[in-house]
Amino acid sequence: MQDPQAQPAIVRDRPEKSRFEIALDGHRAVAIYEHAPGVITFVHTLVPDELQGNGLARQLVLAGLASARERGLAVIPRCPVFAAYMRKHPETHDLLAPEGRALLGL
Repeated sequence: MQDPQAQPAIVRDRPEKSRFEIALDGHRAVAIYEHAPGVITFVHTLVPDELQGNGLARQLVLAGLASARERGLAVIPRCPVFAAYMRKHPETHDLLAPEGRALLGL
């Protein structure tokens, strides 16, 4: 289990596997995405039970959204974790593709 005082885990984009991932304590937390021209769709986030409670899902969301912003990609948050975060954080709404806005009811 990660020490609460430890630095944030390292999030890596693994485009060959279409996911962002955190490897920690022999386990992997992942945010799976699909990429199309100009758009990234986040479809699923999985944090193994052994890594729950360490804020890893949030770190994956933050890394995924930062990457989308840096690359000029619009976001479709099909993953409930990404959708919930974006719904609560209006500062991310400018990233939403029209389909993403519709998903969030905006």
